[in-house]
Amino acid sequence: MIEKLSSPIRSTLISGDQDSATATDASGGPRHRIVFLHGLFGRGKNFTKVAQALAPNADSLLIDLPNHGASGWTEHFVFEEMADLVAAHILENFPGEGPVDLIGHSMGGKVAMVLALRHPGLIRRLVIIDISPVGRGADRGNFRHLFDSLLKIDLATLPDRRHAEKMLEESIESASVRSFLLQNLKRTDDGFAWQPNLELLSNELPTIMDFPDMTGRQFRGPVLWMRGEKSSYVTDEDLPAMRELFPRVLRVTVRDAGHWVHSEQPDAVIASLTRFLL
Repeated sequence: MIEKLSSPIRSTLISGDQDSATATDASGGPRHRIVFLHGLFGRGKNFTKVAQALAPNADSLLIDLPNHGASGWTEHFVFEEMADLVAAHILENFPGEGPVDLIGHSMGGKVAMVLALRHPGLIRRLVIIDISPVGRGADRGNFRHLFDSLLKIDLATLPDRRHAEKMLEESIESASVRSFLLQNLKRTDDGFAWQPNLELLSNELPTIMDFPDMTGRQFRGPVLWMRGEKSSYVTDEDLPAMRELFPRVLRVTVRDAGHWVHSEQPDAVIASLTRFLL
C-alpha cells in the first residue's frame, strides 16, 4: 500500500482563456482539457511548449508525478496506486466539464495507461508516447547507467552546477541528456539536493520498467500510440499487448526522433496532437 504523500501532487495549469472553467470552444462545447504526465527524471513543465501550442483551443494540466519535481515523495512505487493519486488530483484540481484527454510519455505513459484502464470514465482520448504495456523495458534503455551516474555525485561537496555538469561528461556523452538530468538539481539552504527521489526510483527501477497485470480491463476510447523512429521502446511485437488493452489504438511513428519524442520533434508532436485531440 502506497503511503500518503509527504506533500501533495503539484501541477501547472496552462490556459489560453482567462475563465477556462466556463469557456467554450468554437463549436459551443466545453473547452478541451488535456493532462500531461512526464517520464522518469522529468517534470510536468517538460511539456510546456506543447501545451502552449495547444492553448488557443485547450487547457492543459502539467502534473509532476510523485517522487518528481515539486510533488511529494513515497516509500514505494506502485503503478496502480500512483494512477489513482493522479486521477484524484485531476478531479480535484482541473475544473471543467466532461472527461479529459490524457497524454503520457515513457513512465508517465504507463501511469496514463493504468489510469485509463482503472478510471475509463475520466478519460476521453489517450495518447501514449514511446512506451508499451509490457515488462521488457529493462533492456531498452540506459536508465540504470543514468541513475548510477547521478548518485555518484557527492552533493555535500558540490560547489556549483558547473562542476556537476563536468562530473557527468565522462559517463553521459550527450549534452542534451546531461542538461535534462541536471534540471533536477536544486540549490537549497543546506546546499545542493536532487528534487526527484533518486534512491527510491533507482531501487524501484525493476518495477518501473515492468507493467502491472491489467488482465480483464480495457479502455475503449480512441488511443494514439506515438513512437520515435530511432527508439527501441516500442516494437512490432508489442502491438498485440497494446490492442488487447486498447482496441481502438492508432500507432504512428515520428521520424528522426528517439525516446524523448516531444523534446526532439516538438512540431511533429504538436501537429499529431492537434489532429487527434482537437
